[in-house]
Amino acid sequence: MDTPPLAHAPHTQASAPPLGRPALRTVAEFLKPITWFPPMWAFACGVVASGQDIGANWALLLLGLVLTGPLVCASSQAVNDWFDRHVDAINEPNRPIPSGRMPGRWGLGIAIAWTALSLMWATLMGPWGFAACALAIALSWAYSAPPVRLKNNGWWGNAACALSYEGLAWLTGTAVMLGGAWPGPHSVALALLYSVGAHGIMTLNDFKAIEGDRRMGVASLPVQLGAHGAARMACVFMLVPQVAVALLLAHWQLPWHATAVLVLAVMQGPLMAKFLRHPVERALHVSAFGVPLFVSGMMISAWGLRQLSGLHSSVGVL
Repeated sequence: MDTPPLAHAPHTQASAPPLGRPALRTVAEFLKPITWFPPMWAFACGVVASGQDIGANWALLLLGLVLTGPLVCASSQAVNDWFDRHVDAINEPNRPIPSGRMPGRWGLGIAIAWTALSLMWATLMGPWGFAACALAIALSWAYSAPPVRLKNNGWWGNAACALSYEGLAWLTGTAVMLGGAWPGPHSVALALLYSVGAHGIMTLNDFKAIEGDRRMGVASLPVQLGAHGAARMACVFMLVPQVAVALLLAHWQLPWHATAVLVLAVMQGPLMAKFLRHPVERALHVSAFGVPLFVSGMMISAWGLRQLSGLHSSVGVL
């Protein structure tokens, strides 16, 4: 793929002697530890929702947390930064590649190495864990790399990320704790609903890159719909699934869990109201304060499924 030269890197980097290899601090920045939390949290939700004894399966929990965060998520970040280096030169020139701190093809090499390491690690988690990892890896490369490059369309790109980070991680956590068994309709329903909500969260991340995306032909939702249109869509995508989860929990005779999820959704309302008025300026604010409320509801609903599983087990024993 032809890409424009990274002419937007700081002049101080241009005058500095070329680097042979990146510093370890730069590699750590490149793998973006701050982004590892969502899939690790979703995996933990799946573990909780399985109803299995967590203490007796702590090794699987640890293996899964390492796989979903420091391995799969980190590899996806590396892949994205490599194939987005020309866009980042406009939007965020201080990132490792456009700044020159990640020289040559080191970025691509790390992306490939982390992908391979993720797949090897996944073999420790049985057939389901390996299959889920392979699918997540495939989605991450399809998201960023040509010729597919799902990121070029905000609808498809955000869907791929949301499914991988939330739904797939949740179902993997449940399945590995059940010894590879199918997670069941309750977990599948909640995992898919929270994936839809995560689509809106992914849109929040696109507001900081509108200028570069527009210039480089990346049709993110803020580019396609305008800032205010994308803000409305992000709010709908985040709120509607949470209401649906609350209704399902109530239907499953879990009224306290349903109420808690609904209260957390209502608490996001004032943040979203300000966001809708000033989308570009307030997108980061919703990410910082609204998303924690969203993911708290995920864990509450997972504990609801755990309670439901315990009730079903008790009925079975009786």
